[in-house]
Amino acid sequence: MRKVRKHIQIIFQNPYASLNPRMKIGEAVGNPLEIHGVAFNQEKRQLTMEMLEKVGLQPAEKFYDVYPHELSGGQRQRAAIARAMILNPDFIVADEPISMIDVSLRARILELMNQLKDELDLTYLFITHDLAVAKYISDRIAIMYLGKIVEMGPKEEIFSQPKHPYTVALLSAIPIPNPKAERKRVELKGEVPSPINPPSGCRFHPRCPMVMDICREEEPKLSDVENAHLVACHLFR
Repeated sequence: MRKVRKHIQIIFQNPYASLNPRMKIGEAVGNPLEIHGVAFNQEKRQLTMEMLEKVGLQPAEKFYDVYPHELSGGQRQRAAIARAMILNPDFIVADEPISMIDVSLRARILELMNQLKDELDLTYLFITHDLAVAKYISDRIAIMYLGKIVEMGPKEEIFSQPKHPYTVALLSAIPIPNPKAERKRVELKGEVPSPINPPSGCRFHPRCPMVMDICREEEPKLSDVENAHLVACHLFR
């Protein structure tokens, strides 16, 4: 598993909890290099300094020997991103990486992640509850309900031609920055069922405005409706 972990890294949600408070930033960012036998001593320090510069912690000398409590939330998350990137991985799981950061800094972190994605040829699994963020950073989007993917496809398809009733309801709730614009809001009735004891059949059927008898009995499978646009709904069988 250690060989696999070198190619798969994670950026955690909370930058205030994901960094060891007893490790200096340079030590925390460079530690993976030593763990995986990539670089040691002076070479490790040099690679760490270069990565700190790359994520915008400049000058690197200023940030290398400071502790996490001396940084802002945005700076801590940049350090966490640097730690994930230092091994030049192929795949990164980003778990709500901007939700704990001040709104004014979120765009900068997203721009940084997009820039690094292009520079390092990365693949992200970006987990978020914010569809606007998903649209900005993603190529493909998967919509989940109670732990199941109900719709997945290219972001242009998801936003312009949503198929699943839950996706339609989610998109109708996105605010439009135009007070004169009108959008028909789809309001879902009822409460979200318990994920421990989900409903039989389609998990969304207790709240679905287009529910059919088969929805209560049989769980729909993801099927390709067009252009690699997958939907788990009996309406599209």
